[in-house]
Amino acid sequence: MSRPYATDEQYERWFMAECCRCGQRRHKAGTWPDGYVCRTCSDRAVRTRGTCPGCAQDRALPGRHPVDNSAICTTCAGFSQTFDCSRCGFEGKLLGGRLCERCTLTDRLTALLDDGTGRVRPTLTPFFDLLVAMAEPRSGLAWLAMRRNHPGNASQMLRRLARGHIPLTHDAFHELQPWRAAAHLEELLMTSGALPAVNKYICSYQRWLPGHLAGIADPEHVKTIRLFATWHVLPRLRERANRSRITPSVRRFAAEQIKHATAFLQWLSTRNSSLASCGQLDIDAWFAENTEHRRTCLRPFLNWAMQSRRCPRALSIPAQRASRRPALSEDERLDALGRLLTDPDPPMRLRVAAVIVLLYAQPLTRIVQLTVDDVLHDGETTLLRLGEPASPVPTPVAALLLTYIADRDNMNTATNQASRWLFPGRRAGQPARPDHLSALLREIGIPVAAARGAAIRQQLLELPAPVVADALGYHDKTTSRLLRETGGTWSRYAAGDRTRSPAGWSPRGTGES
Repeated sequence: MSRPYATDEQYERWFMAECCRCGQRRHKAGTWPDGYVCRTCSDRAVRTRGTCPGCAQDRALPGRHPVDNSAICTTCAGFSQTFDCSRCGFEGKLLGGRLCERCTLTDRLTALLDDGTGRVRPTLTPFFDLLVAMAEPRSGLAWLAMRRNHPGNASQMLRRLARGHIPLTHDAFHELQPWRAAAHLEELLMTSGALPAVNKYICSYQRWLPGHLAGIADPEHVKTIRLFATWHVLPRLRERANRSRITPSVRRFAAEQIKHATAFLQWLSTRNSSLASCGQLDIDAWFAENTEHRRTCLRPFLNWAMQSRRCPRALSIPAQRASRRPALSEDERLDALGRLLTDPDPPMRLRVAAVIVLLYAQPLTRIVQLTVDDVLHDGETTLLRLGEPASPVPTPVAALLLTYIADRDNMNTATNQASRWLFPGRRAGQPARPDHLSALLREIGIPVAAARGAAIRQQLLELPAPVVADALGYHDKTTSRLLRETGGTWSRYAAGDRTRSPAGWSPRGTGES
């Protein structure tokens, strides 16, 4: 196909112009009443919606008022063109055939999910309905177009799924590569109800295990590790999921048990030994050479091997060392709270999460499970439900918390548009990952473990241990132990005083006397 221009000079003259909105010389998207508009400014303008100050109608506001430069509708701005979808009439960004983004997404999904009869595969109808109803259909279009001509492209996987080339089962998704793309699609299908819901971390473990086993050279090692993974690690993951919930750290520890068990078997081979002939000298030598973390990961395997008689039962496993990180000082905790409440630079979600850690001593695994329904606000008082009773929220923190709830992150994806999570994640219907949140908090100078330690100890110095345990969701034995370690006593406190706000930040010099 020949170019519509002969020279670069013609290209510049025909297709490029200075944008009247941003002042940059870019590709022309069109000529509007106020001049040439580039593609970036055009897309941003037609997606702007609200009540037009000129006609008081709720519609797209791509125009500019000639006096105050405020956003106005096409009618008031004097546009000669319209942005109405030729099918549904929605006013906004138009794509091919003058269709809006939602109608375009609907057409593309209809074609991709066609089972060969000209209609969407019936078992995928809930999934189809979920995606076409997403708040930001352009996110869905971007997902379908991502990694074009790549095996992990979403469009290719959907087409194969609709035609039955990929069975609609969890086992089938565990075999797909790349695993991240497959896992995301699997979670979308579970959220829509097209696939039965199972714990995503158990799915992740089952998806990871075959690849690990494939990398082990010794067939006897493969057999041993498969037995350990199937009859010890996996049942405990399922038991944990039924009892409470699996966190990323639990899933990671499950994989590390397998990895270190494999490394231990290979290490025994280098000593011309095996699991069956392993002796106390081997155990002592391995424990002497390795870190405490590796020892912790290997202990479950050794206990399983002894119980199942795959190694001598008389072996003695060295005891685990208890290690605790020092907590922040009270001055450091208050300084961190003050910075988070007054510094607008850190992202709002990180400020809120860090304040909950510093005030209420909550682990991130519990924080990410909070929902907006756990924040109770009656117009004057704000409470945060962490236990019983709900904990009062100081006024500066309440203002920050309510502002954040009104504009949470990750709310524009297909499954998060009605999310109740206080910290929605990027994955379908899931909250933020605690390990990812922990890394982000470290980047803004909040060490979570040290901050929690400081917060719970300060709480115990000011309130009775049973009250702290009930209000913050701690076990009473934990708070009693921490109280003894801090050297505090709560005999001087009234047992029924549960209305006090948690020890928190206040501007220096303005506290009550």
